[in-house]
Amino acid sequence: MSWMSELPVRRVQAFEGAPTTGWPYDLPPVAQVLREGLDLGPLTVLVGENGTGKSTLVEAVAMAYGLSPEGGSTGSRHSTTPTESPLHEHLHLLRGAGASRWGYFVRAETLHGLNSYLQQHPGGQDAGFHDRSHGEGFLDLLGTRRFETPGFFVMDEPESGLSFTAQLTLIASLGEILAAGSSQVLLATHSPVLAALPGATLLELTADGLEPRTWEELAVVEHYRRFLAGPQAYLRHLR
Repeated sequence: MSWMSELPVRRVQAFEGAPTTGWPYDLPPVAQVLREGLDLGPLTVLVGENGTGKSTLVEAVAMAYGLSPEGGSTGSRHSTTPTESPLHEHLHLLRGAGASRWGYFVRAETLHGLNSYLQQHPGGQDAGFHDRSHGEGFLDLLGTRRFETPGFFVMDEPESGLSFTAQLTLIASLGEILAAGSSQVLLATHSPVLAALPGATLLELTADGLEPRTWEELAVVEHYRRFLAGPQAYLRHLR
């Protein structure tokens, strides 16, 4: 595909000799990526239950790209409590010829620390994100020039703190980023709303590995549909 040569990351694959045992290497989706590699399109969305390896994978790809594990750009270096796995050390990213080297990583669980870092190192940009709610600050961050420059944008569970309408705003913002050309998004989410991103390659993380899915085939979509149709069918099992 001709567009692949323009993407910041065309493919993720393992260096020779990557581990195969122990966490996180024995998680089926991680093991599959290490064994088979993973081609990334302009927009790739990982969906799955807690503990399946979504955050571990996107974090490792972000770090292999040179992004700060707690969020920020290729030039950001800040840390609170390191929790990242060593998976990034074993990943080799095949990059597009002449593609942008810029990138930005946003993690829901470390957004407060990133906002503090930006407040201390504003770089001429608005860094008043602490003055806003979690969701408002996140959407404000997307509105800065950090996301106007073509690059590789990685997001881990960005729906955290976002209302339903704010998630739709995020979809619109990501659409604008991708429509500008030469940018790429890798996103992990629990949200059936964000999983509906137009043009997304959907990969569901399961006990068997990474499975390509349509939106209608996602387990989270089916669960939300059933829950909204009859909450008691789920709630009665919790009593």
